[in-house]
Amino acid sequence: MIKKYLLYAFVISLSLSACTDDPDDMITPVEDLTTLNLAMGNPSDAETDASYEDNYLMEIPQYALSYSRQRGTANWVSWYLNEEWLGDVTRRNDFRANESLPAGWYRVDEDDYDYSNNGFARGHNCPSADRTRSINDNSNTFFMTNMIPQSPKHNGEMWNELEQYCRDLVNQGHELYIVMGSYGVGGVGDSGYREKLAGGKITVPRYIWKSILVLPTGANDLERVDEETRIITVLTENKNSASGQPWGNYRVSVDDIEAATGYDLFSKLPVEVQEEIEVVVDDGPVG
Repeated sequence: MIKKYLLYAFVISLSLSACTDDPDDMITPVEDLTTLNLAMGNPSDAETDASYEDNYLMEIPQYALSYSRQRGTANWVSWYLNEEWLGDVTRRNDFRANESLPAGWYRVDEDDYDYSNNGFARGHNCPSADRTRSINDNSNTFFMTNMIPQSPKHNGEMWNELEQYCRDLVNQGHELYIVMGSYGVGGVGDSGYREKLAGGKITVPRYIWKSILVLPTGANDLERVDEETRIITVLTENKNSASGQPWGNYRVSVDDIEAATGYDLFSKLPVEVQEEIEVVVDDGPVG
């Protein structure tokens, strides 16, 4: 029990250290850290153990992620989104290295994504606009551990539209459990095809995916998921030309992502429920 509270205190301290000029930042949803961002499961069984160099679990109140030291990016990022996370805080743009990585690990910083040299955007996993309740919440989406090298048009057009659709669902009375990840090697940005950035320290992913479990706002979420629950899963290549089509054209099943990555998404759901809903390719509305 003592260890648990020490961990909570450490996470709160890390989160608040990013910015302290807003009184609202003193309110940190610690319960989200332990029960909501990973409420539907830990897709790769990531651990907070430095020996897990390519599957290292990092949790802050705003999201949880599995980090790969070799790739210099997250394998996946998981977060919960409801109306309480959405406010009127403006985008902070304070991109920065994450100093909480284990000792001796390279800390990717904003200059490693120098657009003039590589032609890729610093693409958020957990979007800035999903965390606008307080300055601290928004600021913590700008850790470089939450970024991937993303083709600029992909990031700013089609993927942005998918992110906005998620917030539209929330504004229509839903709560979402979201997992986003990337895999493979090689993408096409404004300066052409690249596999690595920053002298090989960052891998440019070939594929980018997101899976969104949609529920009407309520309680006891795990118990409410059944074979009728909507899951939107999108898989695209990391290239500007992918933005030539709407995101709805890239829908796949959860099973497709699991087959490609080896992950077990939404693993806390009963197996019989997973078998029913994870094979389905969403055909619901896209706007």
